[in-house]
Amino acid sequence: MSTALTGAPPADAPHRSADTDTDPLLHPDPAVAAEHAAVESLLRCWVRETGAAPGADGLLRIPVLGGAAQLAAPVRYWSACGWHRFDAVTLDGPGGLAGRNGVAGAGAPVDAVTLAALVASAAAERPDPGQIADLAARVADSVVRTADVLAYRRRAKEPTDWPFLQAEQALLLGHPLHPTPKSRDGLGPAQSAAYSPELHGTFRLHWYAVDRELLAADSAAEDPAEELTARLLGGTHLLPPGTAALPLHPWQARELVLRPEVAALIEAGQLHDLGAHGELWHPTSSVRTVCRPGTPWMLKLSLGLRITNSRRENLRKELHRGVEMHRLLESGLGAEWRAAYPGFDIVRDPAWIGVDLPALGDPNGLDTMLRSQPFGPRERALCVAGLVAERPIGHGSRVPSRLGDVLHALAGRSGRPLRTVATEWFLRYLDAMVLPALWLDGRAGIAIEAHQQNSLVLLDGSGWPIGGRYRDNQGYYYRTSHAERLAARLPGLGVLSDTFVDDKVIDKHFAYYLGINHVLGLIGALGSQGLAEEEVLLATLRKFLAGPQAAATGSSMPGLLLEEPSLHCKANLLTRLHGMDELIGPVATQSVYVDIPNPVAGL
Repeated sequence: MSTALTGAPPADAPHRSADTDTDPLLHPDPAVAAEHAAVESLLRCWVRETGAAPGADGLLRIPVLGGAAQLAAPVRYWSACGWHRFDAVTLDGPGGLAGRNGVAGAGAPVDAVTLAALVASAAAERPDPGQIADLAARVADSVVRTADVLAYRRRAKEPTDWPFLQAEQALLLGHPLHPTPKSRDGLGPAQSAAYSPELHGTFRLHWYAVDRELLAADSAAEDPAEELTARLLGGTHLLPPGTAALPLHPWQARELVLRPEVAALIEAGQLHDLGAHGELWHPTSSVRTVCRPGTPWMLKLSLGLRITNSRRENLRKELHRGVEMHRLLESGLGAEWRAAYPGFDIVRDPAWIGVDLPALGDPNGLDTMLRSQPFGPRERALCVAGLVAERPIGHGSRVPSRLGDVLHALAGRSGRPLRTVATEWFLRYLDAMVLPALWLDGRAGIAIEAHQQNSLVLLDGSGWPIGGRYRDNQGYYYRTSHAERLAARLPGLGVLSDTFVDDKVIDKHFAYYLGINHVLGLIGALGSQGLAEEEVLLATLRKFLAGPQAAATGSSMPGLLLEEPSLHCKANLLTRLHGMDELIGPVATQSVYVDIPNPVAGL
């Protein structure tokens, strides 16, 4: 779905830096800070999805209640890439003080839940009271969970020195352009403490033993999937004869026994509940993927919670896709790619295990992906979303981030200005992270959903980018224009994984995930955190995209970013209001998309 939008901030709109006074995210009361974070996320969504812009007086105004009132939000920082910052929002009548002379705070203050209901009603063509109520409830849930996270992290110490896990636990506020970034429907307080990465949660896996007659599995690893899971369980001595070990998320295990089809399997003795066993595992930034230091595997578990917009249970085609992509890379494609970009690779998903029972449907809630865990205890392989995430846990006037820490340290050691160092860091980042993704698209015909959470940057001991990794068995698109060449590498490619997509659809989605979410999101983070000038970074990006290295990849994305006046962009607020699950249905219609002004072509 697509909705056109226009709009850009006027030339005389103020561009106030976010560090001119104490940041509201640093309010000593975590609940107040969490409210403000939610308000900013909602306003960013509104701006992106409607094309709204502040006036010359620095106020963003939103007509609501059919024009009977307006919201007024003073702009702290206006971002060309969407990472805007705001002060508190007020509600006024159409002739209120904020509407007449721009007096901040002149109207009634507005909390996040009220703001959600008002902007949802204003955004929807035909407001659905049920969807608006659902959004408001999820915003309330997200605010409470964010407040819990901030209260905990302001007093807690890092329990691990593993850089990979630290970055996975760093998304304290969640997606900056999502209306309900921390909503996790169905998690009670104790469960949230155990299962949330931001709360340093840990838990033991819940294990089932499945009769081999019902076993579904595939493996492109050295060993069959059932042998790998038996080792993770601790051996076969716990397994009844003729069964295989199936690891589950403990929340999922408790929910599954309430499903009649699963209860019938247990009653018939075809599925055996073994309970919790083994060492403690750590949830990563996706919540359902778990890791454990010293173990060569991560597990992507099915989890029936609705996190942001989707229930997170593994679809069978996604499991096939992960194994298929590993086999495709091992066919020789991976060696060609590494020859061009030795610092970049895909975190492989070479095996999966589950239950084959048509009555359960798809997803069935019982399938688990085995993901390679290649990162050493000192290797700085950092989730990009965690690297740029704001951490409002300290004191002072500016909210820090891990990226800010890295850049300040580099500037201090080199004696150079911070923004000069940040620009060089960004240019090296483009070489390390973006060029390899463009090569895979242009040369191999495979586009990846390389948004920030799916992307890991490798830093050297000083903090400079030297490589990267991509992870996500869901997010591969094979171009139909490359179908013959790809099928020649791996016959039968795409039959089970349903991965071939029309080139025009891929162009738009690839530009969103790698271009807007990832690269422009990084520029926005650097700008809004006072680490660099967005205009300088956008010029740097344009020069990179127009350069010979990007052209040599053969990808169409550089030309699209350089020439198209608008870009196709996911609209998280409208997607939520339409009640869409983004993991269901064809790629082209899983989410609502809007057209936004292209800040790269606009230079």
